[in-house]
Amino acid sequence: MSLGNPFRSPTSKKRPRISKVGDQIFLTLLLLAVAGIIALTVGLVGALVFGSRMALQTLGLSILWTRTWDPPNNTWGILPFVVGTLVTSALALLIAVPLGLGAAIFLTEHAPAWLRAPVGQVIELLAAIPSIIFGFWGLIVLVPLMRSSVDPLLVRYLGWTGLFGGVIVGQDYLTASLVLAVMAIPTVTAISRDSIATVPRAQKEAALSIGATDWEVTRRAVVPYARSGIIAGAVLGLGRALGETMAVLLTIGNSPYLPTSFFSQGETIAAAIANYFTETDSGPLEIPVLLEAGLILLLITLAINVGARLVLARFQQGGGAAAE
Repeated sequence: MSLGNPFRSPTSKKRPRISKVGDQIFLTLLLLAVAGIIALTVGLVGALVFGSRMALQTLGLSILWTRTWDPPNNTWGILPFVVGTLVTSALALLIAVPLGLGAAIFLTEHAPAWLRAPVGQVIELLAAIPSIIFGFWGLIVLVPLMRSSVDPLLVRYLGWTGLFGGVIVGQDYLTASLVLAVMAIPTVTAISRDSIATVPRAQKEAALSIGATDWEVTRRAVVPYARSGIIAGAVLGLGRALGETMAVLLTIGNSPYLPTSFFSQGETIAAAIANYFTETDSGPLEIPVLLEAGLILLLITLAINVGARLVLARFQQGGGAAAE
């Protein structure tokens, strides 16, 4: 009678053989996916450079500091569009980050359990609404409200600052920034909420145990730990604001001039491309100039994202928690 191998466990099983062919196929598919993404990016940049080569050769980067956009007179200046892009995006971020962060803190730390899921889902659903819907909402609802109620109040109480002045028309920098802020809030809220949820409970309880108030716990224990994720959410919200087209096109007034106040009408790079791209009677340079403007917008977005990455890396090296 054979007793078998005395050193083999009765419950042990043979280890399954790992298919090297399957691993190679899987690795190849992953490499193809990465290569495809890189190829798409390079192709996009290449298409913009190729399409704008006539403008780059004729005008170079002078369109960046030229203040006048006058195609019939062969004057091509996108400085008002660059200023419009940066001003509306920055103002939208100043509005969206406090509101989005406040909503994230409330939903994560203070909201009743039965309220967190429904409110969170409603906020996140805002991100799925097409931008044209936001544009129509801004044009039909927000523009008349700003023209009749909000803008006069701002002129009365804050007109002395010089930021709120001029003719009140409703379609202006401020209105477009508000629409962009509403569009950016879901992104800021969702990412900040996920980041705040990673804060260890022991850290908050330790702060409460030494007598810290809710405000002090949030300011000293929660926000510093989640700051990298909060910054990432703000950058993603800014990215959406920088490239938004239709919502801005319907609410900013589409005027190719530099602003004198938040009530000025203006234009962004994306809105200008959509507005002027179909024109065919302004000479052979207009399409190349618009493509060069698109390339400049791409470089601005890239520079902002690289800067944000550097800030995140600095925070992480300084001891901040990484909750991207």
